[in-house]
Amino acid sequence: MAPEMRNYLRTELMPVFDRQFDGRIIVVDKRGILAADSESEQSLDTRYATPQRPELLAALDRDRPRATSIVRYSDALQNEIMATAVPIRDEFDVVGAVRITRSTDQVSANVWRIALGLIVIGLAPLLAGLVLAFGLANAIARPLARLADAARRLGEGDLSVRAQDIEGAREIEGLAGSFNDMADRVERALRAQREFVANASHQLRTPLTGMKLRLESASAAAQGSHQKQQLEAAEREVDRLSEIVDRLLVMARRIESGESRVVDLGEAAGAALARWAGRAERLGAHLSLRSKGASAQADRTDVDQIFDNLIDNAITYAPGPILIETGLEDSRAFVAVEDRGPGIPEAERENVVERFRRGSGAPAGGSGLGLAIVRELAEKWGGDVSLAEGKEGGARIEVRFVASQT
Repeated sequence: MAPEMRNYLRTELMPVFDRQFDGRIIVVDKRGILAADSESEQSLDTRYATPQRPELLAALDRDRPRATSIVRYSDALQNEIMATAVPIRDEFDVVGAVRITRSTDQVSANVWRIALGLIVIGLAPLLAGLVLAFGLANAIARPLARLADAARRLGEGDLSVRAQDIEGAREIEGLAGSFNDMADRVERALRAQREFVANASHQLRTPLTGMKLRLESASAAAQGSHQKQQLEAAEREVDRLSEIVDRLLVMARRIESGESRVVDLGEAAGAALARWAGRAERLGAHLSLRSKGASAQADRTDVDQIFDNLIDNAITYAPGPILIETGLEDSRAFVAVEDRGPGIPEAERENVVERFRRGSGAPAGGSGLGLAIVRELAEKWGGDVSLAEGKEGGARIEVRFVASQT
C-alpha cells in the first residue's frame, strides 16, 4: 500500500470512521501489515493478519478472499468480540482488508435498540388504529344506545317516544327512521284498539240492558217452572256479560289515564269468590279462599278473567270442594284453583292449554278455550301456567306472575 494512501487513511478517514462507528476499525494491506487504526498508532506497520485473527486471513486469502464475521475471545480486551473483515479490491486484485470489531455487549445493545425501534414502529400504528377504532365504536355505539333506550321506553308503553337526533352512518340513520315508522304504526294500532274496546263496550251496554229487561219480563210471565228456570239462567248469563263489559270499560279508562298496572291478587281472589259463590252453590260446589297476600304486575281485568275461567272450569267439571289460593313463591306471585275432581292425565296437561283442545275425560259441551285464554293472558304479563295433581287428587292449575314490589 502506497505511503500516500496510508497517510490518507490515518489522517483523513480514520477520524471520520471513529466518529461514525461505535467500535474499532483497522485497515491492513495485502500482506497483513497494519496500515491504519482508529484507536491507537502503536502497532502500525506491524503484521496484524495472524492466526489469532482468522477473519483477516480469510479476507486476504489469495485464492478465495471473502468477507468474514466471527465471534471470538479477545485476549487484549479480555472480552468476547464480534469481528467482521472485508477485502479491499482494486478491480480484481485484493490490496488489503478493513476490519470492524465490537464487543458482543455493544452488539447486543444495538440489537436491542433496533428491536425496540421496530417494536415502537409496530406499536405506533397499532395504537393509532386502536384510538381510531375506539372513536369509530363510540360514534356507532352512541346513536345505537339512544335507539335502544327509545325501544325500551316504547316497550314499556310510552307510545310517544321517537328516535330523535340520531346521527351517524347512513345505515344507523335508516334504522332510526324505520324505528320511528314502526312506532307510528304501533301507536296508531294501539289507539285504534283502545278506541274499539271503549266504543264496543259502551255500545254493548244498551242492547244488554234491553235484553235484561226482556228476560225479566219473560221470567215474570213464564207459566212453567222449567221455563222460568231457563229464563233466570239466561238472565244470570246476561249479568255476567254486563260485568265483562263493565270491566272492559274500566280497562280502557285505566289505559288512557296511564294508571299503574299492579293487582292485589288477594283482593281479586276475594271478588272472584263473591261473583261465583251463588253459581257454585247451585251446581253443588263449595268455594274456599286461602290468600297470603301478593301483588302482581298485571291488569285487574285480565286477572279477573283468569279467575273466572279457572273457577268456571272447576265448577263445571269437578263440582265439590274448590280451593282458590294466592301467594308468593320463589319471588313470583301466583294464583291457583285446586279441585278434587277426576283430574287431568299428565300426558294431556300440555295440550289442554291450547285452543280448542280438551281433556279426554271432559264432558261434552265445552269449547276448549278457557285454559287457552288463561295461558294467553298470563303470558301477556310475563307469566306462565302450570297444571299438576292436587294435594287430595283432582287438578291444580296455577298461574304465576311477575311480583310487584309496591
